Amino acid sequence: MRNIYFNMNTKERRAAIVEHDEVVEFMIERPVEKRIVGNIYLARVVNVLPGMQAAFVDIGREKNGFIYRDDLLSFHLLEEEDEKKKKRSISEFVTQGEELLVQVTKEGFGTKGPRLTSLISLPGRYVVYLPEGGYVGVSRRFSSEDERERLRGIGENLLQENEGVIIRTICEGLSEEELKQELHFLRTFWAELRQDLVEKKAPSLLHQDSGLFERIVRDFAHHSIGEIVVDHLPDYKRLKLLFESYPHLSNALRLYHGKENIFEAFGVEKELEKALKRQVWLKNGAYLMIDQTEALTVIDVNTGKFTGKTNLEDTILKTNIEATKEIANQLRLRDISGIIVIDFIDMKKEEDKEAVLKAFKKALKSDRTKTNVVGMTGLGLVEMTRKKVRNNLQASLSKTCPTCHGKGSVLSDEAQAFKIERLLWEYKGGDQEAVVIEIPSKVQTVLLGEKGQHLKRLEEALAFRILIYPNKAMNEEAFALRYSGTLDEAIHRLEQLKKSK
Repeated sequence: MRNIYFNMNTKERRAAIVEHDEVVEFMIERPVEKRIVGNIYLARVVNVLPGMQAAFVDIGREKNGFIYRDDLLSFHLLEEEDEKKKKRSISEFVTQGEELLVQVTKEGFGTKGPRLTSLISLPGRYVVYLPEGGYVGVSRRFSSEDERERLRGIGENLLQENEGVIIRTICEGLSEEELKQELHFLRTFWAELRQDLVEKKAPSLLHQDSGLFERIVRDFAHHSIGEIVVDHLPDYKRLKLLFESYPHLSNALRLYHGKENIFEAFGVEKELEKALKRQVWLKNGAYLMIDQTEALTVIDVNTGKFTGKTNLEDTILKTNIEATKEIANQLRLRDISGIIVIDFIDMKKEEDKEAVLKAFKKALKSDRTKTNVVGMTGLGLVEMTRKKVRNNLQASLSKTCPTCHGKGSVLSDEAQAFKIERLLWEYKGGDQEAVVIEIPSKVQTVLLGEKGQHLKRLEEALAFRILIYPNKAMNEEAFALRYSGTLDEAIHRLEQLKKSK
């Protein structure tokens, strides 16, 4: 059974997916850093690099995006033998200054800009529409091959010219008419988007992908859902409207009324804090060490307190197999992507190595994000990749530790400000006129917002004043509630703080 919890009453909007009482996914959305994967832009090529078979493209954001030759529509449509086609330079397909219709497939990270494609895809509830795809793809998760072939045939009948479509698992048992209706909707949307190009100049945003609500509902609508709980009345009403298209979810929706933060109430917050730590304990006493860098992620498996009840080889095998399940969970939970190297405890028997690889691949099947296990090296290192869809949890919530200068990380100023905001929401409905909080100076800037507007809106929503004492010497992750009560006394306490420091 799967439950979904939405923490939406602060500037930072969060969602958690819980399966069988375990938190498996976190999603975070902030106004200043809304994800751009799925966005479609009319862009301009600024630099073509034949040596890399790539081009840098201006999409109107701070960092240019980049697109590889193989992701260009003109390359995709070229009818030529593969060997001959592969030898062609990107400069034959795109030139500097050219306008290009592109879609973001991967968020930018660190110094890298977002990755782009000109092979546009438009996701719907039942299908993913590919205006220039030229093929029919059918999910392999269908219960029977006959159903896969039936849907493939329907897809082929409905497509026009160079169109393509990917048919989702939720389509099982669906009629041709239902698929036809959605395909017509997506086709019409695409035609209208193309029409808009006439009035646009590069770089321009043409289409923004769905928000947090819509993405989660779209991705999980066909799964078994126990409950969907949201803590914000306006968003609860939005979900009710959205569920008119998903009637089977209506009974699962409820509004959270508790004073305690919804993530605290359902045990999600403590799991979120654990997901930012390097060390992860396994149930048998062994542990993982997870080190993330911009280049790759390394996961080290250690026996720790687990000594086993039989021989050493058996202990190592059991530890490694137990680790495969937790590693798969952590990759999904932390949203780790890119190149991943896992250092399992060294095994001598080939059958043990094969058993661990088999267990790991099985554990990864529950991951909605594409993964590829390359194999195990002679040193017992498993190499794999996981597709990047958005920034990982560590990048979203933490920053380099200013004390050790890179050996560790602490909560980012934004994450710390939103954590304080969630604490303040727990005082909503109380009899206090004002509170006094002491926070690090850098965090104050985030909490205030532009020209103090965010703090003003927060005070209006909570119905009490928030007086801030910024402390330059305060620990990066610390904050303190110094007073809660009358406004006059709060002002007095703030003055005392200023004098004492």
